[in-house]
Amino acid sequence: MSAFHEPVTLTRDVIGILIPQGTKVELPEGAKAQITQALGGSFTVQVEGHLFRLEGKDADAIGQEIARGPDVAADASDEDIEKAVWDQLRTCYDPEIPVDIVELGLVYECKVEAIEAGRRRATVRMTLTAPGCGMGDILVADVKSKIEQIPTIAETDVELVFDPPWNQSMMSEAAKLATGMY
Repeated sequence: MSAFHEPVTLTRDVIGILIPQGTKVELPEGAKAQITQALGGSFTVQVEGHLFRLEGKDADAIGQEIARGPDVAADASDEDIEKAVWDQLRTCYDPEIPVDIVELGLVYECKVEAIEAGRRRATVRMTLTAPGCGMGDILVADVKSKIEQIPTIAETDVELVFDPPWNQSMMSEAAKLATGMY
């Protein structure tokens, strides 16, 4: 495994998401990159002066390990599954901020409900630090894909809302300390 802030060479072509625009860009095999953040199974890399987010499934392209999904007992209760959903939400990060979306106060609601025998629906209402953030769709897709890794979750509804507008007072004390926004 490579250390952060040391150069790595992409071992294959990979799609990166340009930060903060959210545009998909193909990064070629052999490109020099620097890992600037590795949290929640995804990575932020700098290539030719630009920041890109790489999905966890592409970790091997930068010499990192692909993260495993959550471990949940086969007979998990609704409460166990809801806890697993919250745990998965804590693995979702804004690629520019090294604090998870729960600690940032971006998750307004999370609930799990049974929809039929052995199947559940997870519903999440969340926001962004800024309404015009180009990474909004990327964060929503990350939340959805991570929740869908949980056994028995058959449906996931992630709604992006802007009422109430997010502000720094919604951050946990730990998030305020980590970002220097105390």
